Parts: sequence; C-alpha cells; structure tokens
Amino acid sequence: MTGRRAGSADLPLHGGRVPAWLGERMTRLGAVIIQAILIEYGRDEVLRRLAHPFWFQSFGAVMGMDWHSSGITTSVIGALKRGLTPLSPEIGIHVCGGRGKQSRRTPDELVAIGERVGIDGAALATASRLVAKVDSAALQDGFDLYLHGFIVTDDGHWVVVQQGMNGERGQARRYHWLSEGLQSFVDAPHAAIDGVDQGMIVNLTDRRAERSRRRQLDLLADLGPDGIGRELGRLEPPAAKPPASQLALPHLIMPGHHDVRPEDIVAHRLHGNLKAAAEAGPKDFSELLLVPGIGARTVRALAQVAEVVHGTPYRFSDPARFAVAHGGKDRHPFPVPLKVYDRTITVIKAAVRKAGLGHSDELAAIKRLDQQSRRLERLVSGPSVEAVFAEERSRSHEYGGHSVFGPEPPPGDAGNRMSQN
Repeated sequence: MTGRRAGSADLPLHGGRVPAWLGERMTRLGAVIIQAILIEYGRDEVLRRLAHPFWFQSFGAVMGMDWHSSGITTSVIGALKRGLTPLSPEIGIHVCGGRGKQSRRTPDELVAIGERVGIDGAALATASRLVAKVDSAALQDGFDLYLHGFIVTDDGHWVVVQQGMNGERGQARRYHWLSEGLQSFVDAPHAAIDGVDQGMIVNLTDRRAERSRRRQLDLLADLGPDGIGRELGRLEPPAAKPPASQLALPHLIMPGHHDVRPEDIVAHRLHGNLKAAAEAGPKDFSELLLVPGIGARTVRALAQVAEVVHGTPYRFSDPARFAVAHGGKDRHPFPVPLKVYDRTITVIKAAVRKAGLGHSDELAAIKRLDQQSRRLERLVSGPSVEAVFAEERSRSHEYGGHSVFGPEPPPGDAGNRMSQN
C-alpha cells in the first residue's frame, strides 16, 4: 500500500466523559477483540483494521460508545492503551499517545519502547512528529489536532490515528496513517482521512502538489523569509476560481442526529445477525463454549462482535448497526445492557485464552457465527429496526441497562424514565 486513502467521515463533536462503568468494560472488550484478531490474522492485520475508518467507527460502536460522534476516537484509543499495555510484552503491540498532554508524550514513549524491544525508537519518534506536522501544517483543512494515537508492533510497523476539531462547525476529522508501504511523509501519505467535507482546502501532501512544494523551497532559497513576505504584500487578492477537481474517495458520513434511525442501518445485515444468533441457539452455544448463563440476547451480541473480528471492509459501511450489540451510553439506540456486555466479554475472553493454549474450538465457533450471518442475510427477513429497539428498551431493566443518566428503571416507572430523557 502506497499512500492509500481509505475515505473520510463527518464526525459531530460531542462533549462529556465516558462513565467509569463503561470505560472499564471498553478496556476489557477492546483488548480481547484485538487479541482475537491477532490470533486469527496476525499483528499487521490488527494495524490494517485500525487504519480503516469504517471499521474503527464500528469497533467503537460495538463497545457501547456513541455510534457516530467524535468521542469514539478518544475512547477507543484510551481503552486500547489501558487494555493492551499490560499485554504488550506478550502480544508485541504497544499503544502510545492519546489526547492533549498524552499526545505530546508520544515521542518519549516510542523511544522507551524502542530501547525495550530492540527497534529504532528515535526513528519512530520522528515519524510521530512528522505525522502530526503533516496533518496540522501541510494539510490545512480547518481542523486543529488535539489527539494523536500511535500503535506500534515489535516489528516496527505502526498505525497512527489522530483527530482534529473545528469548533465553529461543531465537527471533527479523524486521520489514519499506516506504515505499510509508506514511501513519503509528504507525498499522499494517508491511509485515510475521516471528517466532514470542507470544500476547497490546502493539502500540500497531495501528489498533485509536488510542484508547489518544490517551488516553495526554491522561493525560500531565492528570496529568503523576508523577501517572501515583501512579495506577498504586493499581491492583489486573486480572482475567484472554481475549485479544482478532487480525487474520488469513499465517505463515511455520520449524521448530526444522535438517535439511531432505520436509514442508518442496513436492515438485511442486521437480520442476518439476528437469524444466525437464533439458529446457533443459546443451549447449543453455551454448551460449546462451556459458559453458563449465555442466553439468546448474548448470542446476538456475539454475532456482531464476531463480525468486527472477521468481517471484510464492505461490512462496515453502517457503523450504527454495531450499536445493536451493546447499545450506547446516552441511551441511543438503547441503554447499555451490562449483563449482556459482561457475558460477551466472558465468552470472548474464554475463547481467546483457550486458543492461546492450543484449543481453538471456541474461536472457531465465533467465526462460524459470522459466516452464518453473511449466508443468511441474503435469505431471511426480520423485525423492523424500530421493533428491535422497542423490544430492547422494554427489557432494558432486565438486562441491567445503564446510561449516563444512571440505571434503567423497571417498565412502568414513568417518573424515573421521564427524568432520564
């Protein structure tokens, strides 16, 4: 891959913090999903997934974060750093950086990792600084960087996920870099850029800007900084020109509305998930995985986690669908079902642990669940998206539903429910 751009997305800016009860679970589920991908496909595939903007958004949604907001980036990077750091000596994947002050510590973290595992940490630190400079200076698109996550393997391969914000527009843009095949930091280096379309921007990293970059260096050599300033002062404002054509890119457009609507979900894929979970059967599945208490609702969540582990890129065009696994912290599409969430973690963790001991039957069963979803979605229909959400909300208290408003009250407790909306 040489400077492949994987697309862009409109990410609404959302404030607030991830509650501790969700952050702790995101840490555990995120780490175990990465371990499953590592076992099945290897370290480089983990990096490729993180460099894919559609997969990244779906990954955050399946962990119970707001399905469309900028907060997914911060929370996913934070969860992976907390969850994978204790495992890094074993799995050879290291998560550095983060938001604000943490981002500025990234070069020092990379140098320390290099000394510890025997890779060129200084070169990695330089790469980190260059990546940040390119997306803050060479690419002038109206977004100020505030988050920088650098994930590196013991082989020295890496991915960067960083994000900028445009406060006036209430939008965020996420940028993905992948070291695989990277030949230049300034000539079309991005694996992906996620964010709202801003129209005409200054992008000096585009291959078509190579002549401009070269001429800027010539001007600096000929005139010096003061001479360039004088020449700029003599220039008249240019006449308006139509924008140059842009290279066609796939765009992940995350809408401004907070609620999940039917049009945000590819229904036949959801029906495949639901039907595959029903056919697997809670009795058969719990016997296979030797985990007591696994019911039909948990198997439904496992079907979507299985897709995050095994799905191909086109499967992630509707990240909202993955919020059906564990809901969202703001009750969209429904409160986070903590009992289901905890059982999902238990099942995947047991499967990963046994696979590490050479017994892969459980991980194979999860893979079959994903394969069954894809086979059935072409053949079956199912309840409407609204009906799925309504059932989930009606049983939320039973599932241990939680949101930023607190525990979900029992059905019929109208007073409490009104206070939570």
